[in-house]
Amino acid sequence: MNQTVEQWDFPQRDIQIGISQCLLGDKVRFDGGHKQSRFCTDTLGQFVNFVPVCPEMGAGMGTPREAIRLVDREELGVRVEGNRTGDDYTEALTQFSERAVERLSHLGGYILLGKSPSCGMERVKVYRTNGHLSDVRRSGVFAEKLLERYPSLPVEEVGRLNDPILRESFLTRVFAYSTWQQIQQEGMTPGKLIEFHTQYKPILMAHNQQGYRDLGAWLAGVDKENIEQKAEQYLPKFMAILKQPASRKNHTNVLMHMQGYLKRFLASRERQLLSQTIDQYRTGALPLIAPLVLMRHLFQVHGCDYSGNYRYLFPYPEPLAINEQP
Repeated sequence: MNQTVEQWDFPQRDIQIGISQCLLGDKVRFDGGHKQSRFCTDTLGQFVNFVPVCPEMGAGMGTPREAIRLVDREELGVRVEGNRTGDDYTEALTQFSERAVERLSHLGGYILLGKSPSCGMERVKVYRTNGHLSDVRRSGVFAEKLLERYPSLPVEEVGRLNDPILRESFLTRVFAYSTWQQIQQEGMTPGKLIEFHTQYKPILMAHNQQGYRDLGAWLAGVDKENIEQKAEQYLPKFMAILKQPASRKNHTNVLMHMQGYLKRFLASRERQLLSQTIDQYRTGALPLIAPLVLMRHLFQVHGCDYSGNYRYLFPYPEPLAINEQP
């Protein structure tokens, strides 16, 4: 059966993305300022709803306030202290973070402000008691609680979204995770789990071919008796594969596989154009969006069934990929 898919045929629910509140332009930082991300507010915000959280404000620290940093107090562990006064904010920030993350189970992803003692996802500086930097790097207090509570949740630092590969990975994970949430809400069945996996096979192949094969073999035994357990175990395996960066080589292999399916429907000039476009992507002359857009066009023009390639062709709304680089 031929399949017609609208460009924005994504989860029929509002996708909720948690975000460090200052990234929306709210003046909640220690100096009374903000760190607005135009990508978040002007582009991504067209397709998702943001759930803003400022852990420092939530912990009652107000704004403006003194800057904070992580300090290794040895036997007391790493503490959150004021730069100027040395006041200890650890308990207030930890308690707020623990309460806040329990209310975020509905989220489809999270965007954090990097380097922050509360929101930094990784590599946050830790100081010694003498004021010198230690060799230790860790997550911020809130980020640590978030990652512990929701290990499969797509989470990224806003600065890393400037990297086209990391942005593509994050967006793919967000829309996949949100699709999964919708299926779970409607009621998971063996058929729905297999269908979800089938839709994402090409994406899994692009991210990790061995992981794709292993996950497919593991999924083979799903049935009505074990669906709940299988679904619970499937998600972290699936998200772990998508978290690994997709390589140009793997993408090229997937594109060539799809080309093999399409070629019997194509005229000679179309086959030549598709081959050239894939090869230009392989060599780095074109971004991934170029062969994807051409593939979408050819599938639709020739009325081909592309249900098995659907999520690879439409991993997230196309406007989010406009600025993608080679």
